[in-house]
Amino acid sequence: MVSVSYHCPRCGAVAELRRGAYLEDKCVTPEPLDGWKYADAHAADPDDEGDPYAGADGVVIVCGAAETDGDGCGEPYYLSFVRFEEGREVQPAVPAEDVSFDFR
Repeated sequence: MVSVSYHCPRCGAVAELRRGAYLEDKCVTPEPLDGWKYADAHAADPDDEGDPYAGADGVVIVCGAAETDGDGCGEPYYLSFVRFEEGREVQPAVPAEDVSFDFR
């Protein structure tokens, strides 16, 4: 498990999640990507190895919830993981201006 920080694409508040190190981040967006299944950041059930997001295509984070220490705008945003179908990476149909690749 690793701790990773994400910025809200609306207000810039920082959220921190503990997740499996094997998950590869794709993007953070204000709206969900079509076809992705999102786990709830604060209500996900860990798998046998303790990863709460195993099996999900991403995580929905509510800005201002526990993951952001109460700071933020209160709007949901979406962390999407890299996803494969039939051995090929799935590319979302989302305008470039709606995507943030700042995972610091």
